[in-house]
Amino acid sequence: MFYSLTGTILMTDATGLAVECGGVGFRCSASLNTLKKVGSVGSQVTVYTHLAVREDALELFAFYDQQELECFKLLIAISGVGPKAALAVLSEMTPEQLALAVSANDVKAVTRAQGVGPKIAQRMILELKGKLTVSTDDVAFSPDDAVSGEFSSNVAEAVSALQFLGYTQSEAAKAVRGFDPAMPVEDMIKKALALLAKNF
Repeated sequence: MFYSLTGTILMTDATGLAVECGGVGFRCSASLNTLKKVGSVGSQVTVYTHLAVREDALELFAFYDQQELECFKLLIAISGVGPKAALAVLSEMTPEQLALAVSANDVKAVTRAQGVGPKIAQRMILELKGKLTVSTDDVAFSPDDAVSGEFSSNVAEAVSALQFLGYTQSEAAKAVRGFDPAMPVEDMIKKALALLAKNF
């Protein structure tokens, strides 16, 4: 019903924002990542929306970009995952970070979202396999980034993925040190996460 809203931000709080369009103020729930990007009260903004229809209420959700909106739709399509849990996940991590967590089977990263336990996190990862993608082609590394020699393409992607999951470049580089450059990126990420979990 609603594709997007363009207007002036009337208010923001910890759970969402209100956008005035043509004299009407629309109250929208939003993730923390969206709220960080939309700007302050009085700013002009365009947000992409999803209308949730229930027997007792209509609720509008706003997203800074279409990638986050599509990720939200995929999450709420999972059995047992409602809008509140989906927003919690997207408040804790970006769509790119979620895609990398899914690729690496990193249940712990997903459970950092408020109210999301291990069982739901495992279900999310299972259901989202192959549905989320992330590009790391634009990530560049300087010579200082390398622990030993130059990064291979696979190692560079693995380090980038670990950074998306919240680790520093130094931690990520240390974790992949010594890995066979021919190892698949996904295997590198899994092995590195196991090492990092042990405070490597």
